[in-house]
Amino acid sequence: MQIKTKYHGEVEIQETDILHFEKGLPGFPDESYFTLIDLTDDHLYQVLQSTKEPEIGFIVTDPFFFKQDYDFKLEDAIVNSLQIQEAKDVKVFVILTPKEPFNQSTANFQAPVIINEKNRKAKQVILNNPSYKSKHPLFAEEQTQAKG
Repeated sequence: MQIKTKYHGEVEIQETDILHFEKGLPGFPDESYFTLIDLTDDHLYQVLQSTKEPEIGFIVTDPFFFKQDYDFKLEDAIVNSLQIQEAKDVKVFVILTPKEPFNQSTANFQAPVIINEKNRKAKQVILNNPSYKSKHPLFAEEQTQAKG
């Protein structure tokens, strides 16, 4: 199926690539269907693109690449709603707020996007962990070294 996108123009996607957010994303309750489209060749940055509205696309990344100690436990209700049976079926992304220069960009570590890769169900989850911020510096270690 063809969809119009925010960053890539018109692209062809497969029905099996569509993610279902039962209640949409926070701030976008009517947007239930998204797909992931690579933004970079190394797959580190992707676009979480609405399949319905071309202008709704969020740059996402793997949080563990930037913060190896990123850790949280999903509530049972979330595990059940996404029908997660095994940890290996789960993919986690965080939404970026790109800035210029790029090393000033932030990521929402407080509200990761959780995807069950087996059934394509997804949800953005709000964590109750004060050590994770909604505008966490993506390159925190690099900035700390530059200041020291």
